[in-house]
Amino acid sequence: MRIAVVSDTHGLLRPELLPLLGGADHILHCGDVGKIGILTVLRAIAPVTAIRGNVDTYGECAELPETELVTLGGKDFYLLHDVGALDLEPGAAGIACVLAGHSHRPGIYRHRGVLYVNPGSCGPRRFRLPVTCATITVRENGELEAEILELPGLSVAE
Repeated sequence: MRIAVVSDTHGLLRPELLPLLGGADHILHCGDVGKIGILTVLRAIAPVTAIRGNVDTYGECAELPETELVTLGGKDFYLLHDVGALDLEPGAAGIACVLAGHSHRPGIYRHRGVLYVNPGSCGPRRFRLPVTCATITVRENGELEAEILELPGLSVAE
């Protein structure tokens, strides 16, 4: 199973993102959607699970849940916008992967047997950070493999 992970679109759905999402079985959006129409476009690619972020304060984006637990490929994934707000012990709860955005800084690490993924931001560039998304593959043996993907053709000056 291939899962695409995006965050911090802030109302901007870059065309360079769409080819990176092709072939995904599911798309997870870690908040700061900005415009609900972004989720409509993503749903044309694959089923979407999305949460709200700190900029999703009005309209339909404000109605998205603050957190979400979704089971994909037999593994539990926990979405929240800011990992600093995590108020549970994921391993004890049986969660295999915690996904969060907010910082716009992509990263992958493991802690106490749990995979943590921040896909970075695929919306407006912040400072000189890369414009990125992530993929997670659930292998047949249940292992999770994550990768950060930089959107092609975007210079740092952009």
